[in-house]
Amino acid sequence: MTRWIRHCALAVVLIVCAAHSDATDIFDLVHDGYADNGGVKIHYVTRGRGPLVVLLHGFPDFWYGWREQIPLLARNHLVAALDLRGYNLSDHPDGVDQYGMGFLINDVAAVIHDLGYEHATLVGHDWGGGIAWVFAALYPQMTDGLVVLQTPHPRGLLRELLTNPDQQGRSAYARFFQQPDAARSLTLGGLTGWVTDPSARERYVQAFQRSDYEAMLNYYKANYPRAPYDDLPLPNVKAPVLIMHGLDDPFLLPAGHNSTWNFVDGPITLITVPHVGHFIHQDAADLVTRTIYEWLRERRL
Repeated sequence: MTRWIRHCALAVVLIVCAAHSDATDIFDLVHDGYADNGGVKIHYVTRGRGPLVVLLHGFPDFWYGWREQIPLLARNHLVAALDLRGYNLSDHPDGVDQYGMGFLINDVAAVIHDLGYEHATLVGHDWGGGIAWVFAALYPQMTDGLVVLQTPHPRGLLRELLTNPDQQGRSAYARFFQQPDAARSLTLGGLTGWVTDPSARERYVQAFQRSDYEAMLNYYKANYPRAPYDDLPLPNVKAPVLIMHGLDDPFLLPAGHNSTWNFVDGPITLITVPHVGHFIHQDAADLVTRTIYEWLRERRL
């Protein structure tokens, strides 16, 4: 009986500790690192151990946007969440050309190698999703799996911009961001207005005060398709792919995912989520986190 009581007491302690750990802000639980890509420092944070999962944020965000996903994924993986170049603690190199896709995917490769790995599963949202698609296509030997939130394959987006007037209208913001002085229109209030948690919003205010607004928009100037449209000669993605799309996204229509199987040789899982918008990893955080966790587990990635 005494031994049984001791075991019960230990179980209670473990449950309480786990609950306390989950309640602690992930900001205070991660470890910082810096990778070098041709003299440009890329900041990232890590938690956990095991196979590597790399998280890539979009606009306007920083590594902390994955705060809901990191704790569960880190149970079985080493999770690395980047600040993309131009954001927060990563370097902000000058010039539109410094934000071309070649530099962006090599930033990811630099982080993977800095951690002592040769390959990883990539998870990307918005611009992070675009980077992840291209990385997986061009570096198949470094890609174990690919998870993309909201962002169609680049060729799917290009098709919609060519043929779908609705997507053309939804992309008007991107056309504005490609204008030379567009960064002057960005404000802290506008960049953080989508963050509903007041304590998290303060983290964003601090991160964006350290960021470069011109750099944020250089992603659109360097990479977002514009007329005259050219085909993208990307090899097909070899890795298994999970796509999740909130159907209320005002910027990226789900039609962009049509025929994605033409661009991917591996198995594809596509999940659409009604009544959820662009920031699916925060607006449907539990669904996104557990779906990614189970998808990784089932494929032993």
